[in-house]
Amino acid sequence: MEVFETHRSLIEDYAAFTDSLVEVRDEKIKDYLERERAAKVRWPDPWISLNPAFASGGTVDELVGTGLLHPDCGRFFRVKRDSGDPGGRSLTLYRHQREAIEAARDGSSYVLTTGTGSGKSLSYIVPVVDSVLRDPRPNRISAIVVYPMNALANSQLHELKKYLEWGIPVDGRSVVRIRKSRC
Repeated sequence: MEVFETHRSLIEDYAAFTDSLVEVRDEKIKDYLERERAAKVRWPDPWISLNPAFASGGTVDELVGTGLLHPDCGRFFRVKRDSGDPGGRSLTLYRHQREAIEAARDGSSYVLTTGTGSGKSLSYIVPVVDSVLRDPRPNRISAIVVYPMNALANSQLHELKKYLEWGIPVDGRSVVRIRKSRC
């Protein structure tokens, strides 16, 4: 299958279908709709993007070694396969994740914009966990994470559990009691 030809064919078929539903008699409206079609307003060309190679920011264990992260971050942020796996190796972070961690440690505000799958969640989860580990407040709320959609909340709940519960004995889960609430 040739994807661009398929895209062109689908648009032509759909345009023919929608044009058959209404006959536009007014010449100004007809011209306007034709200019819109020529400008590809309703059906733009496909957007193609290649995943960039993000620069490395080092491993969590390396950041622990430099003092940037609390030592316990090294046991939480590991590559894990399932709920019983404590993780055989430290997570490798991207440079933008490390820079976010550095900004958070400095007390700076930051906004991170980057593509899907480039680690935005870890860019704030790691600093939050680091902060909780550095300033423990037993029986008090130290952080609340809010998500705008249930699907995202469910996905991120899984990620939080993976890092903060998987492979960690119950008595060693010093960071979090993970709960999902609806407002």
